[in-house]
Amino acid sequence: MYQRPASEHLQRPWLVHGIADDFTLEDVWLVPAPGSSPTDMARFLALLKRRGEHSTAVVRFLFAARWKLGKWFGWDRSGSGLDGRVASLRERVSPELRAAPDPSSGLLRPVYVLPTEMAAETANATVHGVMHCGWVPTGDGYGLELAVYTKPNGRLGRIYMAFIRPFRRFIVWPAMLREWARAWEDRADVGDEGDADGTAQG
Repeated sequence: MYQRPASEHLQRPWLVHGIADDFTLEDVWLVPAPGSSPTDMARFLALLKRRGEHSTAVVRFLFAARWKLGKWFGWDRSGSGLDGRVASLRERVSPELRAAPDPSSGLLRPVYVLPTEMAAETANATVHGVMHCGWVPTGDGYGLELAVYTKPNGRLGRIYMAFIRPFRRFIVWPAMLREWARAWEDRADVGDEGDADGTAQG
């Protein structure tokens, strides 16, 4: 995996551009996925779900530390995130897309899921964040592009983002994206049931 210029993400006609235009684009990464097709989003999400999240020890430690700090400082208390301090970006998409994903699954709440791209969000007292994934052509097929958007909450949010930026860019995302790449490489071991949960929407 490797970082991509922001311009390469911004020039593609992703749906996220129209619903997160007041957010800041923080990072863009590309995970090679040889043998993939441009409509493999549901399949890839199913593979990740089977493997589980945050599987490396370093990433698990950093997330545990983050949750501990959040508990101490009240960053994650009720009302500080989605449907409290901020409105969900699901309100900015069409009713058809809004009804498609389950809004209550996992740490990241799905905003929309399409065969070629998806977006999910999270929010707390420090920041409102969006993770976007989309399939892009590469030299040997397609790769999964990851883009991270953020909207810090005032001075606290800006300080928080500045503090975690090195950890996110040099430890967390590289480790997690290596796991994503391994999940794709190992896909033959779990079969091709990517659309079994109905997450793909046309």
